[in-house]
Amino acid sequence: MYQLLKTTALFSLLCIQLSACAQKNDYEKSKTFKQMTNTQPTGQEQKQEVATFGAGCFWCVEAQFQQLEGVSKVESGYSGGIIENPTYKQVCTGTTGHAEVINVYYDPSKISYDEMLAAFWTSHDPTQLNRQGNDVGTQYRSVIFYHSDEQKQKAEEYKKKLNEEKAYDGPVVTEISPAVKFYKAEDYHQNYYNENGSESYCVFVVKPKLDKFKKVFKDKLKQAH
Repeated sequence: MYQLLKTTALFSLLCIQLSACAQKNDYEKSKTFKQMTNTQPTGQEQKQEVATFGAGCFWCVEAQFQQLEGVSKVESGYSGGIIENPTYKQVCTGTTGHAEVINVYYDPSKISYDEMLAAFWTSHDPTQLNRQGNDVGTQYRSVIFYHSDEQKQKAEEYKKKLNEEKAYDGPVVTEISPAVKFYKAEDYHQNYYNENGSESYCVFVVKPKLDKFKKVFKDKLKQAH
């Protein structure tokens, strides 16, 4: 019985991973993707900037953005909801209005916001409304919380181009909203994949998405020292 339960659990995790990654699209071959990734960072020293993205489970997205050169810190948290200081348990009910998001702190002299957007749309399936694979609910919605008029303009422009180009099988449904208060998630959610890489969810869900992400952005990854 134990072996049967174990096999069933692993099969369920595999199904989650497959459904989350089953994106039939030409996004990475699209002109819009190439435009985003060919946009150069300023090359001039500037103060650190922040980008806020929601793309499903924040364990996955955090692990992906941590790989990028120019990113100094990634924090997992909650934003966009109606209650203060939400807990993970509350957000998981889908009733607080919050999305699982990451705050990405980055150096614009090393990586542009355009490249950040390319990474965001690579990190998940933005055609799924209020879900990613078997993770269902508004807390898993695809969302960009912009911190400036420039971020808003770029996000809206690229979303429009992706839809016009039909880079995906379906329309991009990513929400684009002004940044509101960010609530940092509980400590055990931070740096989750690096701390818990051997756990089943990390093995069957996070790692395949991370491997694909690293393959797409192989020229923009941090160099091992």
